[in-house]
Amino acid sequence: MSENTQSPRKPRVAVVFGGRSSEHAISVVTAGAVLSAIDRTKYDVLPIGITTDGRWALTADAPERMAIADRSLPNVSDLTESQEGGVVLSVDPANREVVYTEPGTVPKALGEVDVVFPMLHGPYGEDGTLQGLLELSGVPYVGAGVLASAVGQDKEYMKRVFTSFGLPVGPYEVIRPREWEQNPAAARKKIVEFAAEHGWPLFVKPARGGSSMGITKVDDLSGLDEAIEEARRHDPKILVESLLRGREIECGVLEFEDGPRASVPAEIPPVTDHDFYDFEAKYIDSASGIVPAPIGDEATAEVQRLAVAAYEAVSCEGLVRADFFLTEDGDFVINEINTMPGFTPISMYPRMWQESGVSYPELVDRLIQAALNRSTGLR
Repeated sequence: MSENTQSPRKPRVAVVFGGRSSEHAISVVTAGAVLSAIDRTKYDVLPIGITTDGRWALTADAPERMAIADRSLPNVSDLTESQEGGVVLSVDPANREVVYTEPGTVPKALGEVDVVFPMLHGPYGEDGTLQGLLELSGVPYVGAGVLASAVGQDKEYMKRVFTSFGLPVGPYEVIRPREWEQNPAAARKKIVEFAAEHGWPLFVKPARGGSSMGITKVDDLSGLDEAIEEARRHDPKILVESLLRGREIECGVLEFEDGPRASVPAEIPPVTDHDFYDFEAKYIDSASGIVPAPIGDEATAEVQRLAVAAYEAVSCEGLVRADFFLTEDGDFVINEINTMPGFTPISMYPRMWQESGVSYPELVDRLIQAALNRSTGLR
């Protein structure tokens, strides 16, 4: 009698990307890099794109079509064979099967998914919404859970959490949707008083956004209303911050078997062709950071400590990129964290870990393995 020589099934990774936020294209770029790096001898891969109107679609496994080319941004719709077919993930924890449906055809089972790598940025993906769905489905996933994702997306509550844990944050003011809609004059006065206390320029930004989209540097009162409306195009709640003079320093945090560790930090040098490190500087003109940051051993140790403290304060899992200002007085002020940072090989988070001894493919593998080893549900 012959022995059964069938090899065990490889874990199946669903790479989910795109989404309804203004960071749709950056999510596609990020996912393309991850798809290129996943070890296909170790994992089966299922690419699932979410279109800008929220449809889950089966996409081509074509990383080369997911990059920024000639300043043109990629889109999930360009990667799908059908503009009507959709992918459905079961919300029954006993059934992790993915089903493809198309009008007029019999639904097609695509098999079970063992882990989801959610490469989404911004609302409807990085903010706890997708994480909640995956918790209901009982499917393990890479990265922060529901609460940490939500806090990490909302800059107001992120800063409130940091403050409660004794982490230093810069001056800020919040304008809620009802304030601007019902009494814009009072909201404007609130900002002017903030500027009188902390000085111009100010940065007006969406409270729940990323990739520097919707952010405007405002030098005086004349540009305030336009900046507010630009931010509100991305989020009805806005955050106003004063200018912190100093160096921009970033630090990555990664979950290891013995707990989170910090990478070597990076420095984002001042950009010469832009007012600040905005979307075009980051992704179109590919302004590059300095890794490791030339800040000395003592400052390096301090920013690493603060990065891990921020990770723990928000109850993150898997990974985080923490962004700081190193002020002229030599103090670190935390600006924000990203629970799913940019993940292309030239992005700062992978570059910092590359310099710390963790290659890009190893980084992707470590995150998948950590998710596979972590159960869903309360933890």
